[in-house]
Amino acid sequence: MCTVTFIARQNGYALGMNRDEKLSRPAAHPPARIEVGGRAVLCPSETAGGTWIAVNDTGTSFALINWYAISARVRRGAVSRGDVVKAVCAAASPGLADEALSALPLRQINPFRLIGFFPAKMRIVEWRWNLKKLIKRAFQWKTRQWVSSGFDELRAQRVRGETFRQALLQSSSGSMGWLRRLHSSHTPQIGPFSTCMHRADAATVSYTEISVSSRSTSVRYLGGPACHASGQRSEHQKIKL
Repeated sequence: MCTVTFIARQNGYALGMNRDEKLSRPAAHPPARIEVGGRAVLCPSETAGGTWIAVNDTGTSFALINWYAISARVRRGAVSRGDVVKAVCAAASPGLADEALSALPLRQINPFRLIGFFPAKMRIVEWRWNLKKLIKRAFQWKTRQWVSSGFDELRAQRVRGETFRQALLQSSSGSMGWLRRLHSSHTPQIGPFSTCMHRADAATVSYTEISVSSRSTSVRYLGGPACHASGQRSEHQKIKL
């Protein structure tokens, strides 16, 4: 359950991601700088060590969302989807990401959608794994959004997609403030389908924001729902590569 929003720019991009999880899951760790494959990487992490979003020192980012529309699941011995981004996070090109994915035990990983953002080539690539085949799709370097939901994925995509399309009409569209407001939005009403998601048993549990330009790369993180940002300023972290 997540929402990923990409803002395309001529010399970089911005990326916002709401992570939606069961409230019973342990809290994640805020972003830290790590070394992977000889590259510097910034990413938050789960208690088991995996992650759902990362950016490396080439400005390349990866974000992973669960693919609930595919009902098939690994029957036994499942490998965490959190290992997927950790495996590819040092890749600077789609080809290198392909190599990293080919080395994973995909048959033991539940369905996912992995999105890679490659500013050097101004390319977006999505890999979709359905437990049978890894499908690769390329997209133009344009502002767009991805949504997943374990509650009702198709409806969540429709509702959040409409919120996104309406937000694009605003004069502030594409600004960092606009991105933060979008990810804290309860439009059309607070609940399982709002971008900042709230249910009795699950909610948006964190907001991660990546900013990449020709001069710097940084990650901003809120360990809580984006709508609570004003009351959780002490939990904001911003680190740069």
